[in-house]
Amino acid sequence: MQPAKPASFRLDSIDVFRALTMFLMIFVNDFWTLEGVPQWMEHTKAADDAMGLSDAVFPAFLFIVGLSIPFAISNRRRKGDTPRTITLHIAERSFALLLMGIFLVNFENINGDAMVISKYVWEILMVIAFLLIWNVYPQNPERKALYTGLKIGGVVLLIGLAAIYKGGDAASLSWMGTHWYGILGLIGWSYLLCAMVHLVAGESILLNVAGWLFFVLFNLASFAELLSFLDGIREHVWIVGSGSMPAMTMGGVVASVIYRKYVKDGISRSFLLILCVLGILCFLYGFGTRPFWGISKIRATPAWVGICSGISFVAFAFFFWLVDLQKKKDWAAIFRPAGVATLTCYLVPYVWYAVVTLLGISLPEFLRTGVVGLIKSAVFSLAVITVTGLLNRIGVQLKI
Repeated sequence: MQPAKPASFRLDSIDVFRALTMFLMIFVNDFWTLEGVPQWMEHTKAADDAMGLSDAVFPAFLFIVGLSIPFAISNRRRKGDTPRTITLHIAERSFALLLMGIFLVNFENINGDAMVISKYVWEILMVIAFLLIWNVYPQNPERKALYTGLKIGGVVLLIGLAAIYKGGDAASLSWMGTHWYGILGLIGWSYLLCAMVHLVAGESILLNVAGWLFFVLFNLASFAELLSFLDGIREHVWIVGSGSMPAMTMGGVVASVIYRKYVKDGISRSFLLILCVLGILCFLYGFGTRPFWGISKIRATPAWVGICSGISFVAFAFFFWLVDLQKKKDWAAIFRPAGVATLTCYLVPYVWYAVVTLLGISLPEFLRTGVVGLIKSAVFSLAVITVTGLLNRIGVQLKI
């Protein structure tokens, strides 16, 4: 077994893991268009002690965010960025994710009848604004003014959309609010917390593990009602998901720190063993806490955190073995755009759903039911990834 490439470089397995997770995210997010989806594939209700496929996709993505953090910060340090510069970059990325998350969440609460434009037109313009602001523009000094103008135009468009926004019902119209931060916002909060922890902890395995355990135990303590002494200042010590989401993200950070520490010496088999052991420990923690609060994504229970973290560790071990050690990655080429232009891929369905609604297009019921419907959603997910690849080729790719 050959050792992986030097630990200072990006792992191909992370991109493949991210791409397949993104495929699944688009796939399960399309279930709302279907009928007769098997229960084991759907999100479970808050009161249920259960977990479906849909409940494990987002945690895997958080884990992958964590996997990328040590590599990204290391690359910036190698380029000469100071801690202050890196901190500002982390803050900028977090702000961008939070802002996009807030806009997407407010779309869910929009009152189309009270708007001066169709809510679906508002949705399309929102995505266009995101693209204008955070697109990766070519390094062309002659067009710098043009690209700056496009970014400013995106900001103006976003402000305009916020200005005309109306939410709530007709009896009590409201303006934009946080409600919750949406998927992108939750990723933003988790990224902010974990990136800052890693920035302070550096390459120390002990300190990064301590940060991971802090979030895990914070989540556990919140369910065990051990944080009552914080009731008076809880609004000042708020941690997204009661620690559950940064806990899963820090799990990914720890995995990458271990890789960077040991695999550069060529002990790939030991790394795989460590990942599997960590996965087993997470499973034991998850199933061990299940009798107390059950498994629930909606309530972000310790069991959900443990089981999903275990799945992520084992999945990453498999992809590391297959892609980086066995060098078998050609099979994943079809998913590649989702791994390198993830944010673009995530936003494409918002435009598609808006366009087909405006045009009044709908599929026959038999194409949206049961196994046929699941195939339809899988094809849709692949189509979104293909469109993302085409957009990349013409210079449309979001990066924050």
